[in-house]
Amino acid sequence: MVSISRVLVALATVVLTAAPALAHFGMVIPSQDVVTSKEKAKVDLVVSFSHPMEGKGMNMAKPKAFGVVDGGKKTDLLATLKPTKVMDHDAWKSEYTFKRPGVGIFYVVPEPYFEPAEDKYIEHLTKVVVPAFGEEEGWDEPVGLPAEIIPLSRPFGNYVGNVFTGKLLVDGKPAAGVDVEVEYYNKDNAYTPPNEYLVTQVVKTDANGVFTYAVPFAGWWGFAALTDAPQTIEKDGVAKKVERGAVMWAKFVDPKHKKK
Repeated sequence: MVSISRVLVALATVVLTAAPALAHFGMVIPSQDVVTSKEKAKVDLVVSFSHPMEGKGMNMAKPKAFGVVDGGKKTDLLATLKPTKVMDHDAWKSEYTFKRPGVGIFYVVPEPYFEPAEDKYIEHLTKVVVPAFGEEEGWDEPVGLPAEIIPLSRPFGNYVGNVFTGKLLVDGKPAAGVDVEVEYYNKDNAYTPPNEYLVTQVVKTDANGVFTYAVPFAGWWGFAALTDAPQTIEKDGVAKKVERGAVMWAKFVDPKHKKK
């Protein structure tokens, strides 16, 4: 018979080691959230796969697709990607120069990443929107990805405290009851979450696929709506599930103080 003390020790071990799993995020972070002058028309873009709040990276294979929709025209930028490092792991970088007023929707389709801890593949279809020279038409247009967040709030030019509202489309249809994980890009380790539940926050999509989140402090924020892809991928002779995330990044800023 197992002693009561051994049972209590086992339960205590479970309690002490149980913690929310680290959330994965596809990331496309531009060097500037808006383009306002010809002198700064070139935007550097960094593409990675990371745990943005904890500052922990993962190696990212070269994506299957990377491009921009600018003025309704889709441009393939895959050949412009060059290797770089993010959080000491393999990542990718590119650049894009705006030549006229427009809204650029940058997107990436990664190679699926196998996560041993979850025994499944993960692919995050990720977007970020950058407007140029005062134009703002088209920020809510879909790119046509299998899973995609369509912003219902303009995803740029937002103050801290604004809410971000988006609609999740899966195969072009609203997806209800889906978890949307939210994380801050803690690039400079400026913040320490008080506990593990504040590393990743979670909201759900409603019956129309809509979710809302109020942003508490300035910086880049990622929204990852997580669904399962219809197909599996075989690994070592076993079919593995594929988590398909629709991810969008948006920056929220503090107002500048007037100089006295």
